[in-house]
Amino acid sequence: MAIGLLMAAGCGDGDEPPSGPRLTIAIRFDQPGLGVRSADGGYTGFDVDVAQYVAAKLGTDKRAITFVEARPADRETMLEQHKADMVVATYSITDARRQRVDFAGPYFVAGQSLLVRKTNSDIDGPEALNDSDWRLCSVSGSTPAEKVQATYAKSVTLDQRGSYRECVDALLKGETDAVTTDDVILAGYAAEQPDKLKVVGKPFSTERYGIGLSKGDSRRTKVTDALRAMVADGSWDRFVRDSLGRSGYQIPMKPEIVDSP
Repeated sequence: MAIGLLMAAGCGDGDEPPSGPRLTIAIRFDQPGLGVRSADGGYTGFDVDVAQYVAAKLGTDKRAITFVEARPADRETMLEQHKADMVVATYSITDARRQRVDFAGPYFVAGQSLLVRKTNSDIDGPEALNDSDWRLCSVSGSTPAEKVQATYAKSVTLDQRGSYRECVDALLKGETDAVTTDDVILAGYAAEQPDKLKVVGKPFSTERYGIGLSKGDSRRTKVTDALRAMVADGSWDRFVRDSLGRSGYQIPMKPEIVDSP
């Protein structure tokens, strides 16, 4: 198990020591509504809520959690090298990843979609982008924009940027016309500025987010049970509503937590 360091917040003189085993949990630091590290060192978002809920079910006080950043390319390595006990970071369950890590879940089912300016009434799905005058932004080295071009809109102009934050900034400035990735990620950006941005169209892929664990981790059954409890007791609905409700994002059906995702 990775050995976490106590978070400073909530551990001042006179406080009761945090209970339960210390956990190091990897999340995204840069996805609004999902995982964000704020300027004061706090953490917010749906994945953060899920991580804290599961940790509590494992007997760990949230003050005994150390959150570390999970960059997409590093998630398997972090688990393999025991730099994190769990990865809760919009981590899609795939056959390739299951060769290296174990998963519990899925705790959310997302799908690729589009983010546009609130005033745009012309783009309502990927097929509407089939015009060379439209510019579609995604992150360099990722595949969502290429998928749209190959499958739905051969004539669209691809606009590659270094991060989704850069894509969103370009969208707000009018330098690009749409941003594409998973709908729940886009909804987080829309929730930041609901008067300027919106998510449009039906999802056109299926992305099953799971909690990543190192191969053979004996806690997987307990994590699975915790996720089932989260869905059953209403916490899942509350977490989604609180983190993403302002974006106008259409909340998907509750996920079915399975034993072997």
